[in-house]
Amino acid sequence: MAFHGSVAVVTGGASGIGLAMSRRLVELGAKVIVADINQEAGEVAAASLGAEFFLVDVSDLASVQALVDETAQQHGRIDYLFNNAGIAIVGSVRDTPVNDWYRVFDINVRGVVHGIDAAYPLFIKQGFGHIVNTASIAGLIPCPGLVAYSASKHAVVGISTGLRAEAAKHGIKVSVVCPGFVRTPILDNASVNGRSLDSAKKKIPWAEPDEVAREVLRGVARNKPVIVVTRHGKVLTQLHRLAPAAMRWATSRLR
Repeated sequence: MAFHGSVAVVTGGASGIGLAMSRRLVELGAKVIVADINQEAGEVAAASLGAEFFLVDVSDLASVQALVDETAQQHGRIDYLFNNAGIAIVGSVRDTPVNDWYRVFDINVRGVVHGIDAAYPLFIKQGFGHIVNTASIAGLIPCPGLVAYSASKHAVVGISTGLRAEAAKHGIKVSVVCPGFVRTPILDNASVNGRSLDSAKKKIPWAEPDEVAREVLRGVARNKPVIVVTRHGKVLTQLHRLAPAAMRWATSRLR
């Protein structure tokens, strides 16, 4: 019942986890705005779900502000903002050009900051609202070969947990989602520096987006601060918490 009749905005909603969450939100009775930079995929996704589509570039504050303003004007409020859009950069630090660092931070970090900057004042005025930021288990554990991506996701975790403490006095909730490996187009579209992903993809214990979306939304409904999803994601984060030295050694073998 947490989502029935609510207004939910999902960035990166045209594919992967964003699409799966949009689908599940519609099933639960929410009015969903699928926001994505890919207009064709976004329009197809929204039409198939009975949702609305909004063209947005999360790296552009004005674009995100327009998304929030027009949604609030049309529906009278926003209950949930899912800052979900993201990209991956794969490769060792020595093989990662500085422009790739800028790009992954532009989308993964600035995209979240722009969503917060646009929606947080509205939520304060409303006296309610839930911001849900998508990070990764890469934001919780060491990830050699994914350092730029991991750094961006550590930033999202820090933003989310800090904002949660500040926002509570305004009646606003903040959660951060930390999935493990999910079968989405993010790696297909990833910038790969000096490394092939073909063999790694075959070994990865992929989780399915629909399964992940259900678990994420259960965590959101319970207002969990950090929502770790996928079985292997939970195992890895628990190992890192209990035996960080062993986890560092194990991940170093993956380079």
